Amino acid sequence: MEAGALSHSEAATQSVTGSARPPVPVNEPTLGYAPGSAEREALKARLAEMRGETIEIPLIIGGEEVRTGDTAEMVMPHDHGHVLATWHKAGAAEAKRAIAASADGWREWASWSFEDRAAVFLRAAELLAGPWRDTVNAATMLGQSKTAHQAEIDSACELIDFWRFNVHFASRLYEEQPASAAGVWNRLDYRPLEGFVWAITPFNFTSIAGNLPTAPAVMGCVSIWKPASSAVYSAYYILRLLEEAGLPPGVITFLPGRSSATSDVFMSSRELAGIHFTGSTAVFQQLWKGVASNLQSYRSYPRIVGETGGKDFIVAHPSADPRALAVAIVRGGFEYQGQKCSAASRVYVPDDLWPDVRAHVLEMVDEIHVGDPTDFRNFMGAVIDRPAFESICAYVKHARSAEGLEILAGGDCSDEVGYFIDPTVVLSEDPTSRLMCEEIFGPVLTIHVYPARRWSETLRLVDETSPYALTGAVFATERAAVREAMAVLRYSAGNFYVNDKPTGAVVGQQPFGGGRASGTNDKAGSWLNLIRWVSPRTIKETLVPPTEYAYPFMEAE
Repeated sequence: MEAGALSHSEAATQSVTGSARPPVPVNEPTLGYAPGSAEREALKARLAEMRGETIEIPLIIGGEEVRTGDTAEMVMPHDHGHVLATWHKAGAAEAKRAIAASADGWREWASWSFEDRAAVFLRAAELLAGPWRDTVNAATMLGQSKTAHQAEIDSACELIDFWRFNVHFASRLYEEQPASAAGVWNRLDYRPLEGFVWAITPFNFTSIAGNLPTAPAVMGCVSIWKPASSAVYSAYYILRLLEEAGLPPGVITFLPGRSSATSDVFMSSRELAGIHFTGSTAVFQQLWKGVASNLQSYRSYPRIVGETGGKDFIVAHPSADPRALAVAIVRGGFEYQGQKCSAASRVYVPDDLWPDVRAHVLEMVDEIHVGDPTDFRNFMGAVIDRPAFESICAYVKHARSAEGLEILAGGDCSDEVGYFIDPTVVLSEDPTSRLMCEEIFGPVLTIHVYPARRWSETLRLVDETSPYALTGAVFATERAAVREAMAVLRYSAGNFYVNDKPTGAVVGQQPFGGGRASGTNDKAGSWLNLIRWVSPRTIKETLVPPTEYAYPFMEAE
């Protein structure tokens, strides 16, 4: 046998335990889409093609297309008169059918080896990195109003990374095995959950929409996927990509529609094995209550994994670099129109830095172009839909009239063509004002200027102001200040940044998730998330079992 080769028994053991080593993942390089580049021309061509067609999106249940006749239109947020797709909504009947199809899919999928499951998602990653890249990016740009850069880092790179790194982390998890004493072989069988995982995904990240149903599937589970109504378009293309990658019918059921029409069916199903959720805190709390009220009816206790809201902060020490701080404020607050759960929303700046920071921020904001993301000169697109537009504009209106608030930049809203809101910077005298405390989820960023001598008090204020604890950042060049901030704000953010904006977590580098009212902090993009989708079985095999019941101590003197 060649050096380093595995014996037949060793190879068999690796296959059973799922410890065969997949390719070592690396983060997908981000394409720049610079003028004259091949990727820019290819993306523009695909954008024009997809913009010129209107597709029909059915449900996908057990691999079959299902059309209910109860339909809605998918429009472009930056041109809400333009229809991209007509999509069918699921109701209670389709939910029941989905549960049955998932049960059939589970019986097949749970029997597959890890290597076979892994191959599907590694192939999906390669398809997205290659021939599907322009399609999924274009769908995200048109349907969710993301710029080319925001789509590239989300719907291409991050989703590719999720699929590659989830396979890698699953492999490492399977390798974790117990010790065995002489004459005994102990092992852990990482069983997929019995039943289905209900994956409820948001509009703002195509990568999250793709990860929530597939992370459990990597571990052998099946998922029923409810995408956000405002992101059905890109979600449908992801489902088709997975089918091309070889995903069997019934592993992921595609079931867009109103939650009110299907949630009772799922909540009361004996087969509900878990919920994988990203969305609002209020909805997540309702889901948790629903599970609690049905506990007696489930086959097993459902796993509940959720990432919810945020009121993410940047706090600057007097030693901070004003220019770097300003860049973090602008990028952190206004990339993708502030519609990131990690977006900077409240900022604390010492009074001795404020004049420089203010000048830099206002200069940058004045240069930002807002418009159709297919015009690559634009830094921002439109907010996702009319309810979001009206909610965000209500905060802007409040900022215009409330005492102690001053709009320093932006403040204009227009829905004539698309749901456009200018990047808006608000100065708040009161650190506990409404705009400093409430989640806005839009391009409205509020700054409080504090006395530089009150640095320590301000840190405690940051910690106590919001019920959320998703992301946060500290800017300082003095290490003692960084250490103090990290200590006081230890539970204030699940993802904490030093001298960087509080957005842009990379799979495999910064596992993502928050605590407190921001979720269960199960860290998407790491083994910590994947372990929630298995129910380990401990196996003890005694190689030569005893044949006498008595023990030595029982023998006569």
